[in-house]
Amino acid sequence: MAKPLNRPARAALALAGFGAALALWQLGVTSLEQETPIAASFAPLEAFRALFQLLQGDYIWRDIGLSLRRVAYGLAAAVAIGVPLGVLVGSSRRVAAALMPLFQLLRMVSPLSWMPLAVMTLGVGDAPVYFLLAFAAVWPILLNTATGVARLDPNWLLLARSLSATPTETVLRVVLPGITADILTGVRLAIGIIWIVLVPAEMLGVSAGLGYFILDARDRLAYNELMAAIVLIGLLGFALDWLARWAHARWLHTR
Repeated sequence: MAKPLNRPARAALALAGFGAALALWQLGVTSLEQETPIAASFAPLEAFRALFQLLQGDYIWRDIGLSLRRVAYGLAAAVAIGVPLGVLVGSSRRVAAALMPLFQLLRMVSPLSWMPLAVMTLGVGDAPVYFLLAFAAVWPILLNTATGVARLDPNWLLLARSLSATPTETVLRVVLPGITADILTGVRLAIGIIWIVLVPAEMLGVSAGLGYFILDARDRLAYNELMAAIVLIGLLGFALDWLARWAHARWLHTR
């Protein structure tokens, strides 16, 4: 069995990976620049210079704040829907037999395919974006919750029944504490999905946000800012995933 890497070794390898990616990025730009001079605007140095300038202004922070707010609302709605449904499906084989085929079918439909319908029914603005994000994020939360409930030790439920616990008390004091790790896993997966769906969702019907900023930068031919926004989206997504992993690991450590 391979020996685990220590923290400095992991950090060095991560930096080497990022360095290789930057080198390939620059190599690709250089190869394109000979035939397409405008490709120079996509170079790493130009992107990071534009990112530094953007972070000194106010507009990009407004876009970041709006995008993070939409993620928070969409994720909250997904948790509010997915956890109760997951508990219900995981607790009853009949309910699972009735609903899981439908859920599996809906899960395979791309959230972006609902964009025209969402705009037609909810109008332009934040409402259709919230719907698309919640629709994208609900499935990993629902499925992981249902899996956690099905995996619960039956003796816990028998003990709760023997103590005359009501169904509500059983769910709140036995089921939910027992499946918190599964819920957090679902939330982490949902954050990754919701962050991917956010950018195209913000390209329709809103006038601010990181997705809108990319479209605006394209229309202004500000390709260095477009690449800066892509880098920024990656950094923010990485930070969100790190926070989710940290919360998951911290909860497991304190059990």
